[in-house]
Amino acid sequence: MTLYDIPLRTLAGEPTSLAAYEGKAVLVVNVASKCGLTPQYTGLEQLQKEYGDRGFTVLGVPCNQFAGQEPGSAEEIQAFCSATYGVSFPLLEKVDVNGDQRHPLYVELTKTADAEGGAGDVSWNFEKFLLSPKGEVVARFRPTTEPGAPELVAAVEAQLSA
Repeated sequence: MTLYDIPLRTLAGEPTSLAAYEGKAVLVVNVASKCGLTPQYTGLEQLQKEYGDRGFTVLGVPCNQFAGQEPGSAEEIQAFCSATYGVSFPLLEKVDVNGDQRHPLYVELTKTADAEGGAGDVSWNFEKFLLSPKGEVVARFRPTTEPGAPELVAAVEAQLSA
């Protein structure tokens, strides 16, 4: 099984999978609307606008596991993201990224370590996983790594020129 085979659902509840993004570099980010890191939506949208035409997308995955910071319904999450941050990148349904109910996507993603060697559980909202156009996890970034951080941008650009 590859990441492309894992069934997913859009925020609107429609079935999808990462196969819809095959051939694109994808930054998978567990997002939340009421977190101190929520302003990162601005930087994520900037990445989407800057690299979207070059075969890249951000993929937001709402999660309410960290201090209940994503309590809203799908409609509330969509409205918040659109109205507050002008989010144009796709959002998936709200899932668990840790624990017994961890979504199969995150079972696979969390096998990858970040630059400091941290693997396993997602530590907080806005942890980022970069997938290659072939659907392989090539980098993991901690929640406090801003979307515009040089190391993250360089990793995205490397996937787009590969």
